[in-house]
Amino acid sequence: MILTQLTEDTFEQVLSISEKSPIDLRDVIFVDPYGMVSILEIGEILKSESNKKSICLPESEEVLKYLERMDFFKFADEYFRLEPFKPKISGKYLRSSYSDVLLEITPIEKSDDIHFIVGKVKERANAILKKHLHYDEKVINGFIVALSEVCQNIIEHSETKGFVGIQKYFWKNIEKNIVKIAVMDIGIGFKKSLSERFRLNNDFDAIEKALLHGASRYADEGRGHGLASVRRFVNQWNGKLSIRSGTAKLSIIPDWAKGKEKETSLTHFPGSQINILLPEV
Repeated sequence: MILTQLTEDTFEQVLSISEKSPIDLRDVIFVDPYGMVSILEIGEILKSESNKKSICLPESEEVLKYLERMDFFKFADEYFRLEPFKPKISGKYLRSSYSDVLLEITPIEKSDDIHFIVGKVKERANAILKKHLHYDEKVINGFIVALSEVCQNIIEHSETKGFVGIQKYFWKNIEKNIVKIAVMDIGIGFKKSLSERFRLNNDFDAIEKALLHGASRYADEGRGHGLASVRRFVNQWNGKLSIRSGTAKLSIIPDWAKGKEKETSLTHFPGSQINILLPEV
């Protein structure tokens, strides 16, 4: 099967082609933050296995430009042998140190600069949600706090890098702006994290307990509410939220979006992969 998109919807397909070398992305004509970050996380796994594969880059120059603008190549070199090694890009997107339509792929890892990274996520997400989705500032601030907790969870649960990326799109199906937020890591995942305190049958039970019941690996009061808070905000704004971990995926799907609410027996992939879609009010 030819891969034409790198998104949440094609993640299972990406996992299947990632077993091959080279990983063939030549026919890709659309990519979003989830797609980019998932490729990098696959690279993290290969790196841990000392298995550096070749990756055939998209032939579409527009896609290459976007990958460059989102800082994909800044990290991809570390994980893959790129083919072509230096892709030809006739003109790069104009860059600004401040953007109200995107947050470039940003690594989240154990380091002293985590507060700077979370601050960057807060600032950029705030600007995007305020200008393009017209959300109430008080509500935005609550969501940003919850999103920051999710990012900081990566520090506690992952032994390697996590990544976050954000992009604003115009969704023709509903004639509204949509903001996509992808946050991923390849850490211990929900089941291993929560099994220290709870008896869990499988990955899906673990995701459900964290998302719907605010469960945390810590007994301290007030811990573990980041995801539950994100879920409340997503419901309030009629957005979409999906969480994949291990072999399972749980999604909250509004009437304007597609997907399955419950998926099990998926190809195992460590850590957690979170995708958030928020529509303009």
